Amino acid sequence: MASGSSSALASYLNAVRISLQAALCLQNFPSEVVERHNKPEVEARTTPDVLLNPIVVSRNQKEKVLIEPSINSVRISIGIKQLDEMETLLTRKFTRFLMQRADNFVVLRRKAVEGYDISFLITNFHTETFVKHKLVDFIIQFMEEVDKEINDMKISVNTRGRIVAEEYLKSFLV
Repeated sequence: MASGSSSALASYLNAVRISLQAALCLQNFPSEVVERHNKPEVEARTTPDVLLNPIVVSRNQKEKVLIEPSINSVRISIGIKQLDEMETLLTRKFTRFLMQRADNFVVLRRKAVEGYDISFLITNFHTETFVKHKLVDFIIQFMEEVDKEINDMKISVNTRGRIVAEEYLKSFLV
């Protein structure tokens, strides 16, 4: 069963990788509304002609990726796996922690798109500064690592809860 789920994860991440590589063909596009401005069109939405069709790569109802490409930017929104209330709480706290530090992550947005847990914004300036396949690798690695981090936090919380419960119940045995 583990190989089946890892195979499904690998194919899901590969589909996201291929979609991102296709979407990251960005070029400079100055604003047609304000002179000498270059805003990410996927955020500003001032020129509908340069917005491309959004792509949703979904593994299940909760675990999905929304890729919104435009001529000069791509917004990537990630829905993280949440099987129970503990994972939902940990995901919310963890993504909030990261988004508060968005200045340290060049491509991370401070606010996620509605219905998703965390969002990234990659502009044509990022693809000029960084290597394109490294940006894709970063997003894929983030998707792999965030699941591991949340699972580790869940195990840690359960272990601490078990230890606290055992210590509390020892007082009744005396």
